[in-house]
Amino acid sequence: MIESPPQLNANLMRRGMKLVARKDIAELILRFNDEYLYWTDVKYKKIPDDVSYEQVWAATKISRMMQRVPIGNNPTYYLTLTNRMQQLCHYFDMNFGGSWENSSVIPSEDRERYLISSLMEEAISSSQMEGASTTRKVAKEMLRKKVSPKNLSERMIANNFESIRFIVEHKDDALTPEMLLHIHALMTKDTLDDLHDEGRFRDNDDVVVANDITDEVVHTPPSYTEITDHIDALCAFVNNDSQVVFIHPIIKAIVIHFQLAYLHPFVDGNGRTARALFYWYMLKNGYWLTEYLAISKIIYASKRKYEKAFLYVESDGYDLGYFITYHLRVLCLAFENLQNYIQRKIAQKQNNIDLFKLGNINERQVVILSLFRNNPKTILTVKELENRFGISHTTASSDLDVLVERGLLQKIAVNKVKFNYIKGPSFDKELNTI
Repeated sequence: MIESPPQLNANLMRRGMKLVARKDIAELILRFNDEYLYWTDVKYKKIPDDVSYEQVWAATKISRMMQRVPIGNNPTYYLTLTNRMQQLCHYFDMNFGGSWENSSVIPSEDRERYLISSLMEEAISSSQMEGASTTRKVAKEMLRKKVSPKNLSERMIANNFESIRFIVEHKDDALTPEMLLHIHALMTKDTLDDLHDEGRFRDNDDVVVANDITDEVVHTPPSYTEITDHIDALCAFVNNDSQVVFIHPIIKAIVIHFQLAYLHPFVDGNGRTARALFYWYMLKNGYWLTEYLAISKIIYASKRKYEKAFLYVESDGYDLGYFITYHLRVLCLAFENLQNYIQRKIAQKQNNIDLFKLGNINERQVVILSLFRNNPKTILTVKELENRFGISHTTASSDLDVLVERGLLQKIAVNKVKFNYIKGPSFDKELNTI
């Protein structure tokens, strides 16, 4: 169980008010707020000998209260905007938004391919957080080849992938309860114990959030009788851009994520749906690079910190600063991962540049041939290439058939309508000439 912070009585508050103005304490508070440390972290930091940890905590809380921002008409939560939060929001504004033409992050000729790969990563990681156990390799094969899911884990990933594609297509829509229910229905199709729970708010209070190891209840969501009112308020908050106090869209997206996850309006699939809603709101507000960020992959790798961020909010009087700080770190890491991924792909592309010496082949065909060079046992289908490159059936077929005509690939009939493509009889001979 999370240790609760000290109660701030009148004496602590008076002492804290004096400490806020002290230079050495103010510097400490600035560091604590940049990291948005919880009480259990603060009490192990080095502090001056003439003050207690409780007094420093009181001063830290006072500094946060002085920077509070109201969240719509919801009195339950509040957020504190720190210097670090505002710096990161500016950094993301400079890198995640703007026009395609002004972006040098992703090479223009590879955007579609990187996008599909990122969407797959997001679907896989978000599902793994909820228990899906399929490996990345198997999951990507399933999504690329559009193979029907064979088990519950694969079904969860396929559903997540379809849900992400839906919210990308509907990023300009207003949020309604019906849209939220539709996203949940897509996300949970054929994965729940009771199929009637797909795309439906829960109608009981049998849902709790428990620790995976100890089974200790760590969060009891609001009663099902309050769900409709909460969802209506959430939709109003999402759709209203003319609030009295401006909340940066990225901060607002994180708040929306928290609110839905905290409400837990569904029997299952709450986390996946909340993360999808964050993703949707980011795209809605012009942060197009979000499509390329495998955000859930970072969250999955730091799942314990993700869960703690929720608990800290609830334990410290619904101060959303903990969850916001965690999520901003996730975005930073996801962006770094994207940059590293692109650099690796550029290096791979350079390694395959010799394949152009074969003559009369395009970039997609170079990638296809590189797959067989790296793994001679590779088996490709037209459908897989459609999904890998984001191209039409006709274009994918044409790319493969040209390589078949040259003997670089061989076309094998699986049945009357389906064909596989394997390494062709002239592959080794042709590649040995370059």
